[in-house]
Amino acid sequence: MQFSELKIGMKDSISKTITETDIILFAGITTDVNPAHINEEYAKTTMFKHRIAHGMLGAGLISAVLGTRLPGEGSIYLGQELKFLAPVYAEDTITATVEIIELIPEKNRVILKTICTNQNGIEVIAGKATLMKK
Repeated sequence: MQFSELKIGMKDSISKTITETDIILFAGITTDVNPAHINEEYAKTTMFKHRIAHGMLGAGLISAVLGTRLPGEGSIYLGQELKFLAPVYAEDTITATVEIIELIPEKNRVILKTICTNQNGIEVIAGKATLMKK
């Protein structure tokens, strides 16, 4: 999709169930081995009472929507604001949704609202992304 085809209000999303394997692989790839993510006994002592997924693992789903669906291929990710609102646990199904809220034609910039919700409709991540689109 070209910049000229984009319209304010366009939306798209992707969903994924976060697995134990996803969490362990993400820890290995990023070297973020915080025990809140990988040690159940430690996690029991936290406010969450169970291991939680890395916040950036959930945020990665936003990147998937932006790069493959809206605005899609050829987009260049320039920035992302994120607020982590609720924990994501293994076996949660997360839906990342993006919505175009502003277009800046003179710079080929696309501003999108970004939201991740779990299977219960609870917002777990909220933010705003800025992309460049040819």
